[in-house]
Amino acid sequence: MTEDEVAVRAAGVVLWRAAPGGVEIALVHRPRYDDWSLPKGKLKRGEEFAAAAVRETREETGLHCELGAALGSTRYLVDGRSKEVRYWAARAHAGDFVANTEVDRMVWLGPAAAELRLTHERDRPLIAAFLLTLP
Repeated sequence: MTEDEVAVRAAGVVLWRAAPGGVEIALVHRPRYDDWSLPKGKLKRGEEFAAAAVRETREETGLHCELGAALGSTRYLVDGRSKEVRYWAARAHAGDFVANTEVDRMVWLGPAAAELRLTHERDRPLIAAFLLTLP
């Protein structure tokens, strides 16, 4: 799938925070799909991938974040349309989660538990990529 063949562009993050003994990763539950995923969403017209990642994180989790290392992208089909999602590591900052129609739950989990909870196999390698960015 070439850049020109991608119909839907989206951006997301592996949102993390320091925790005793390591880090925790935020996962969101989307009732529309009944899945657990990383915060992500579609780009608005003229929006850059990184800006969309920050905006979508705030919209889905209520948290501000600071983007870190790029983690790569996933590409897959949704309803017959190609979709590319670019991801970054993102450290969580101020804010509070408030359930909404798009995301009704959020959990903080250690990396191994987060990897197991993710619904889509394509998201799991992003956890490993994130862990490689830690000092």
